[in-house]
Amino acid sequence: MDKKEPVDALPGQLSALATLPVAAVFLVLLFQVVTRPADAAPTDGLLPWLFVLAAISTLTALARHLQWQYVLGAAFICALIGGAAHAFSQSSGIPFGPFEFGPAAGLRIFDKLPWILPVIWIVVLFNSRGVGRLILKPWRKTRGYGFWLIGLTVGLSTLFDLGMDPYLGFLRHYWLWSPTKFPLTWVGAPLINFLGWLVVTLLILAFATPLLVKKRPGPKRGSDFHPLGLWVGGLALFAVAAGRHGLWDAVGLDGIAALAALVAAIRGGCW
Repeated sequence: MDKKEPVDALPGQLSALATLPVAAVFLVLLFQVVTRPADAAPTDGLLPWLFVLAAISTLTALARHLQWQYVLGAAFICALIGGAAHAFSQSSGIPFGPFEFGPAAGLRIFDKLPWILPVIWIVVLFNSRGVGRLILKPWRKTRGYGFWLIGLTVGLSTLFDLGMDPYLGFLRHYWLWSPTKFPLTWVGAPLINFLGWLVVTLLILAFATPLLVKKRPGPKRGSDFHPLGLWVGGLALFAVAAGRHGLWDAVGLDGIAALAALVAAIRGGCW
């Protein structure tokens, strides 16, 4: 009989424990979004906690498959590159376009970068990769699997940003966009923002992927649907908030993206 590695139990228990506060805060925040009048000023007390708890839950779930030093190393790379890209873009407009961080974004690192931005990058990137792994599970043994996973992670991360920006930018004022020469925008955000998000995600994966690949074989586990829950849950929150403010284009995109990812990931994960 094969023996399971003794280190497997603790990350699994931590992952389960970390998921409960995320679900509780999510439900309270969703209740506030539904019951608060649409023209009322937003209150941001719970939103940063949701991202922090989601990041903790994400990393503890990832530690079920990888050693902690690799998980934390990949998270550091993600937070560093994603945060630096936003700090640089605020000054130069590259790669996300011209914007300013609003007071709602909270305390700043070195009086420049809101502390919540690196946390958001961790939540978005690692859960997008987790959803991508579920979708591609039937093709995990194929030669090009790694490149397909990188491409799908980049696409899912950018798609999540399309759903997130109307909520954090237009509704919550974490950042405020400035006009550009190009008239096309997505709920006030210039389209270059999403191209920049795609490029930065690809850059992060170029450095972090070696840490996210298993270094040694371990016991075979079933599919991990934890990333799917966080990814779809985030889009559900964004859709409800957008609907309360009449942003029906955003509602449609969030709904289609969540449904498509849900169907594809469950199909792949149950293969």
